[in-house]
Amino acid sequence: MNVPLEGDDDASTPLTPEERRNLIPAYITLRHELNEAEQRNILQAEQWAFRRKRNVLSEDFLADLHRRMFGKVWRWAGAWRRTERNIGVEAYKIAVELRQLLEDCQYWIDHQSYPADEAAARFHHRLVWIHPFPNGNGRHARLAADLLLVTLGRPRFSWGRANLVNASDTRRTYVEALRAADRFDLRPLLAFVRS
Repeated sequence: MNVPLEGDDDASTPLTPEERRNLIPAYITLRHELNEAEQRNILQAEQWAFRRKRNVLSEDFLADLHRRMFGKVWRWAGAWRRTERNIGVEAYKIAVELRQLLEDCQYWIDHQSYPADEAAARFHHRLVWIHPFPNGNGRHARLAADLLLVTLGRPRFSWGRANLVNASDTRRTYVEALRAADRFDLRPLLAFVRS
């Protein structure tokens, strides 16, 4: 289906017209073209990120990871969001909330407050909740959580890949799990990440 780039897409955070003007590849006019370009960029970022051990719990690293995931597609890649959204903290709170998350996660790891899977799922959830970038936050937070797991000696999450037959069901389950975590029920997210 040829959905125009400006059309509604319930799979991602809507971009402002100014943010859309920062699209780098001039050939992209359809949603599937954007998705393909972003996916190619993300695959390159994954190869870079998993080549060596990284300090995932660093603001600079998280910004660089986003830039490497989306930098060939969007000029704003790796830059904190400056506009308000219907999801995420207010833009002026991003730096403070992110710093708090990184300190909290380091504490969880240092004090073994949670098993590695739970610490990574909590990290993922809070990173999505903060929503630091204009777009790509879920994909960024999933890759960051996977990198955290690998540094903790655990395998990457499967993120619902067991249900490759119906991607919309997988996305719906993921979003419902995040909403449950918003209500302090992490069980659906913990089940989803290894499904």
